[in-house]
Amino acid sequence: MSSSPDSPPATPREAEVPVQAGLRPDSAITAPRVFWPAAAIISVFVVLAVALPERLGDTLTTLNDTVIGDLGWFYVLLVSAFIAFSLWVAYSPLGRVVLGKDDEEPEFGLKSWFAMLFAAGMGIGLVFWGVAEPLNHFASPPPGTADGEAAAARAAMDSTFLHWGLHAWGIYVVVGLSIAYAVHRKGRPVSIRWALEPIFGDRVKGTLGDVIDVIAIVGTLFGVATSLGFGVSQVGAGLAYLGVVDESSTTLKVLLIVGISAIAIVSVATGVDKGIKWLSNINMGMAAALLVVVAILGPTVFILGDFVQQIGSYLRNFFELSFRTMSFQGEEGRSWLSGWTTFYWGWWMSWAPFVGVFIARISRGRTVREFVTGVLLVPTLVTFLWFSVLGGSAIYREMFGEGGLIGEDGAVSTDAALFQFLGGLPASGLLSVVAMILVIVFFVTSSDSGSFVVDMLASGGDPEPPVWSRIFWAVMEGVVAATLLIAGAVTGGDGLSALQTMAILLALPFSLVMIGMMVATGKALLHENWLMERAERRLLAAEVAGEVARVNGSTPGPIRDDRPRSRPETKV
Repeated sequence: MSSSPDSPPATPREAEVPVQAGLRPDSAITAPRVFWPAAAIISVFVVLAVALPERLGDTLTTLNDTVIGDLGWFYVLLVSAFIAFSLWVAYSPLGRVVLGKDDEEPEFGLKSWFAMLFAAGMGIGLVFWGVAEPLNHFASPPPGTADGEAAAARAAMDSTFLHWGLHAWGIYVVVGLSIAYAVHRKGRPVSIRWALEPIFGDRVKGTLGDVIDVIAIVGTLFGVATSLGFGVSQVGAGLAYLGVVDESSTTLKVLLIVGISAIAIVSVATGVDKGIKWLSNINMGMAAALLVVVAILGPTVFILGDFVQQIGSYLRNFFELSFRTMSFQGEEGRSWLSGWTTFYWGWWMSWAPFVGVFIARISRGRTVREFVTGVLLVPTLVTFLWFSVLGGSAIYREMFGEGGLIGEDGAVSTDAALFQFLGGLPASGLLSVVAMILVIVFFVTSSDSGSFVVDMLASGGDPEPPVWSRIFWAVMEGVVAATLLIAGAVTGGDGLSALQTMAILLALPFSLVMIGMMVATGKALLHENWLMERAERRLLAAEVAGEVARVNGSTPGPIRDDRPRSRPETKV
């Protein structure tokens, strides 16, 4: 790893630098000023949730109705700014900077890199919302949608593509690029604080850096817990749909969290190269198989045609969707925005440290241009295909088939929507079992990989944190998900609203950190580009002087090429 010529990496204090594997006791915590405050904050929350579930539930309801309803414009503007920033750094001269040494080749080939980006784009949320979100938007179109089924269907797919497309991955680009630059270019540990070093300097080594990492850890843990809540709700609904249980109760969901978290603990304890890698390969294969089978058994020609048309609709309406705040739709618009778009932007931000660390880890040696282009386009296209196959097929059944996915009251059973949809296909029982196994495996993968990343952040960037602390964070994720489900149920809700509210609220402080990361990365890349341009001007002047000297018959001195070199880019 190398740094720019004018700024050699400073040596962080011993407390913030991970101890090399084999040189520290297995039980040691290498960043106690981060680990213990984050653990204390989450533990206090759990204790309050257990002791005062009704008070917590009432508080979350109040926050959802007041604070979150007023955050929509901020999140909409900020996420659009992330997209603009990503395109600027990629397609300006800044895009030639290498995330590593100037002459370093990519650590992974394009095929492997794309496959891992695809893996990052797949998650338990896609399985949960693949059918449910388009159906919900079709049954209850966004306020302001024109009348008619065709308009409702197009608005449903546009909104779904908005929530899962370039904007979501623009959030991940900001965090992933900042971490990749700090780790691969500057040689820093894998920790959020070092991404802000260009603007805060040595202050990131002290209390300010500790606060930044604690915010990232707490926000990430609640984001993962939200996904786990969705997962157990879908598994419970699937068990009820298949007749295994009478109903998907809160008690059943908590028991599912306990059981599946136990599997995740075993996986995370074995490390990345064994449990996590093995489970990731399984869920990727199962997800691809399910997608292909549904595409073949469903309205194949319609799916392909709608996929092409929907991409055009998304691009045509991109700017209108990006800045949609529904100001003239009154309370109805405010409620829709907070329940969907604001929730998604908050959810993605809470997941950003987790996904950002992953995509930064696999992108060493890529140029900034390659990084941004690949991260924005590859997962987005895969996600669009997923929703076109599952969500598009579900809407097709409602419009042109036997229907049955939307109740007589116009409501969609969000938890059971996937299983209801699969129930209308051949071999529905087998497909439902496969879908349930897929949800469980995604659940385990999200928990173990999420807890591993959280533990790295809590251990000062240690790539091999102690086994006991990995287990600790896996347990905490399950406990937080369970307590929030219980608190939501106590107040008469389904528990998922409580998880959604916490994800949005905890994303707010991290959104400020992300603004700092965007400014810091822009500043660092501008400095890198200035160094390159200055060296190029010097080289050009030396070459001109040498040519003049040759023409005049004198012998020039050696030409010194001190440019920071950027290797030719690999086309994405």
